[in-house]
Amino acid sequence: MSAIDVPPPACMRDPELEMLADSAGRFFERNAPPERVARWREDGQVERDFWREAGAAGLLGVAIPAEYGGGGGDFRHDVVLVEQVAKHNVDGFALSLHNVIILPYILAHGTEDQKRRWLPMLCSGERVSAIAMSEPGAGSDLQSVRTTAVRDGDGYRINGAKTFISNGQIADLIVVVAKTDPSAGGKGVSLLIVDTTEVEGFRRGAKLDKIGQDAQDTSELFFDDVWVPADHLLGGVEGRGFAQLMAELPRERLIIAVGSVQTMDKAIAATIDYVRERKAFGQAVIEFQNTQFALADAKAKATVAKVFVGDCIERQMAGTLDLTTAAIAKLRVTETEWEVLDVCLQLHGGYGYINDYPIARMWRGARVQRLYGGTSEIMKLLIARSL
Repeated sequence: MSAIDVPPPACMRDPELEMLADSAGRFFERNAPPERVARWREDGQVERDFWREAGAAGLLGVAIPAEYGGGGGDFRHDVVLVEQVAKHNVDGFALSLHNVIILPYILAHGTEDQKRRWLPMLCSGERVSAIAMSEPGAGSDLQSVRTTAVRDGDGYRINGAKTFISNGQIADLIVVVAKTDPSAGGKGVSLLIVDTTEVEGFRRGAKLDKIGQDAQDTSELFFDDVWVPADHLLGGVEGRGFAQLMAELPRERLIIAVGSVQTMDKAIAATIDYVRERKAFGQAVIEFQNTQFALADAKAKATVAKVFVGDCIERQMAGTLDLTTAAIAKLRVTETEWEVLDVCLQLHGGYGYINDYPIARMWRGARVQRLYGGTSEIMKLLIARSL
């Protein structure tokens, strides 16, 4: 039962999408029960077998054309799946990264040969993807990356270190942001595909010990003279990487906002259930006016966020979602998510600080939403440029 009483945008009211939601929900209930997800949290990563199971169920690459092994859908289908991942607490399963960020890079910017080579194996779960952007000395400022890809014969030799890489321990098809011309600034950035099963010199660092998202194997990656053929340069032309990254960022930031709305919905619903059962001073906590006002404010904020995100989904489907609007969505919705979850945790009292309660994991996991995909400060900078 949703705690946010907002109908989906018109473009999402489709029987096919309802069928997908039902099918995905049943898959997650069957294949990602709480005890299995708990093991992922203990291990710090999702097992590879689950990715193959998701591929066999048709959940990977749902927006990729059928000719490349995908489901032939569109962005709406990925929205449904991201919502179902959140609804069923499938911690650590980076479906949005794989489906909404990395596969579209290859579809939109890859050569025909690259699309036919890599998309089918990503859609089946044979390969798990990651994108290696951030470095120890370069986060949001991607023009400052120091990883290089120097021409060597009929290929490129990659050297550098990356950090904060989701799927870092299990990914075997990695989009690497590197400088093919270090003297050219942003115009010297290129994207190269590294299949870790085919190269030497690639190393995975340890999983990073994070505040939250315990089941996500965020890691450091090292490229020591990793050689890849020239046809692993995404799009086949050097210097297009920065433009390729910028072209896909609005969709990436929107899908982060979609996840934030779903998390707020879950948090408010869980908190309502808790304060109805929990008693203090002889009455249910929900009966105190402070509790009612706090939850009313949380619901109002989450409702406004969901309406705006719905409008952004409509814009994305119409091809009119611009960089500024996506930045506004990412900024306001993730900041609102943090405010709402903090209130929900407070209403749980001391139990909100205990990891056995879902609100504690949601609260810890939500903090990074204001960091990845561009920090809130970077979003403000982008919005300010539109003034």
